[in-house]
Amino acid sequence: MTISTYHIGKDLMLEEAALIKASKKDPARFAPLYERYHEPIFRFIYQRMDDKDQAFDLTAQVFLKALNSLHRYEDKGLPFASWLYRIARNEVYQLFKERKAIRTVNLETVQIAEMVSEMNEQSSEEYHQLLLQAIKDLPDDDLQLIEMRFFESKPFKEIGQILAITENNAKVKLYRILDRMKIVFKQKLKTL
Repeated sequence: MTISTYHIGKDLMLEEAALIKASKKDPARFAPLYERYHEPIFRFIYQRMDDKDQAFDLTAQVFLKALNSLHRYEDKGLPFASWLYRIARNEVYQLFKERKAIRTVNLETVQIAEMVSEMNEQSSEEYHQLLLQAIKDLPDDDLQLIEMRFFESKPFKEIGQILAITENNAKVKLYRILDRMKIVFKQKLKTL
């Protein structure tokens, strides 16, 4: 077993591995993993929709799928949460696809300021408004990268695991998205 400490400590990874092993043998032992990750997975889902009840239902679906698929889970040196986030991501986008639900983007001023800083741009109200609109207009895949990096503060390695891409690919994709957004902003700012 490979131990990674990029997101959680080595001791927690070992504890998590033991819980997973016990849960594979006896599903009733899954409760500690559920209790540990229910709230973060719920927040991840709820941030993408405005219906709290639906977010609770989808969160339950994620944990049911995780429990039913636990026998296929393989430790790749990443937190168990990465696997859960991948399931949650798939469930959210499946819901959007099936029900033609409207995607929601919940943002905070601090997160917008962090993005502006990462883009090496001057912070202004105009720029923040353009950024808010641009984020709302992003394709789903691009939005996921932005959300995970800036709104959930996930490291690139975990983003890569959740999206089933390499850590380097996650970085490259994110910075390409930011570069495209900067070009659009500069064009729009010239017309204002």
